[in-house]
Amino acid sequence: MRPTKLLTTLAIAMVVLIAGCKKDDFVEIIGVCPAVISTSPANAAVGVSLDKIITATFNEAMNPLTITQESFTLELATKGVTSVAGTVSYIGITASFTPSSALLPSTDYTGTIKTSVKDLMGNAIQTDYKWTFTSGPMPTVISVDPVNLAAGVGLNKTVTAAFSVPMDPLTLTLTTFTLKQGVTPVYGTVSYIGTTAYFTPFSSLLSATTYTATITTGAKSAQGIPLANNYVWKFNTGATASPLGVDLKSAGLFGILAGVGISSNAGQSEIHNMDVGISPGVRSSVTGFPPAIMVGGAIYASDDAAPPGVAAMLIQAKQDLTDAYLFAAGATSPAPATVAGDQGGKTLAPGIYKSTSTLLIQSGDLTLDAQGDANAVWIFQIASDFTTVGGAGGNVILRGGAQAKNIYWQTGSSATIGDYTSFQGNILALTSITMNSHATAVGRMLARNGAVVLTSTNIINKP
Repeated sequence: MRPTKLLTTLAIAMVVLIAGCKKDDFVEIIGVCPAVISTSPANAAVGVSLDKIITATFNEAMNPLTITQESFTLELATKGVTSVAGTVSYIGITASFTPSSALLPSTDYTGTIKTSVKDLMGNAIQTDYKWTFTSGPMPTVISVDPVNLAAGVGLNKTVTAAFSVPMDPLTLTLTTFTLKQGVTPVYGTVSYIGTTAYFTPFSSLLSATTYTATITTGAKSAQGIPLANNYVWKFNTGATASPLGVDLKSAGLFGILAGVGISSNAGQSEIHNMDVGISPGVRSSVTGFPPAIMVGGAIYASDDAAPPGVAAMLIQAKQDLTDAYLFAAGATSPAPATVAGDQGGKTLAPGIYKSTSTLLIQSGDLTLDAQGDANAVWIFQIASDFTTVGGAGGNVILRGGAQAKNIYWQTGSSATIGDYTSFQGNILALTSITMNSHATAVGRMLARNGAVVLTSTNIINKP
């Protein structure tokens, strides 16, 4: 290279060093100009989280003193030059703008890195670097089911909330979507499909009860944007047509309560978590214990000397049984439905069922369907004998949240639970009760005047 040309080249390079990095043929002599190589959010990004920290990354280390609130700005693009307040920091090769408050939803923003930003050699970026992005929409609850203040809601209801935008499923939990009866939480599961969240209770809701559902601000959109406020609504469940329950009072402590005799004729029968009592019959009229056993209960007879007060306790229990029997026999609300003969194969809703003679469960199982009401009550008013056949048919099946403790078989004469019957409910018999071979019951055998007989290997569990 000629000396003259070399001197000319060096002179031009010196001018570049003095004036700063410029885009000309001699950039390669002194290196690359400082520039923004990426931003977050990226240019034209949409759905940006409202708590987003805005960053710009450079191609080289920059002079931190030149990166300030004046040289790194954020503005509302749709409102002219309205600046967003915030703080600016710089680490490595990345500058960060942290807004002082959350971004506005569904709003266009412009970020700017100005030419006053320089590298460590004092070279400035060549032009202001600008980029735009749009913040995400604020999620809202747009509809719920049941609606606010709804009445007569079904007891097996799944509660739902639909959102305005797709949500982050991980933020929809039993903490952010709750259902309460007063201050008592309802236990269940939360799921999310499409844009709708579902709260499914583990058990049926109570009838004629007010519930409060809540979606909290912990629920966030897919972009991480939370609800602005908790969303709260209430609804009321419907009243069922079932009658009032029968209050057994102290008679409810007994799995067997009889007037003149209690016997277990064969096999090892079991009474679980309830007592056995006889009055005015005496202890010598209780036979077959053992081999029959009490599990979590005791046997009381009217002539027991100890513990003190047994006789009076049994007299009260028999009076409570009489009162319960008369209440069940006289129940009229809702109006009793007349039934007769064999009830096998039928399904009955809660209510009062009145038979003017005998009643059977023979040709199939009788299903009692609570229709989602755990408090549903059945009262059977039977004028004469009550008999179940058992085996292939004659069982009592519970459905829809029905509970054996809420079923009452008021029997005007005697009751017989057939071989291998699976029985549910409380028998309140005027005379006697017999459980045939291997019959089991979740309930109580309460006989006002006669005996209770366990024929062979019977089990009675507390309802």
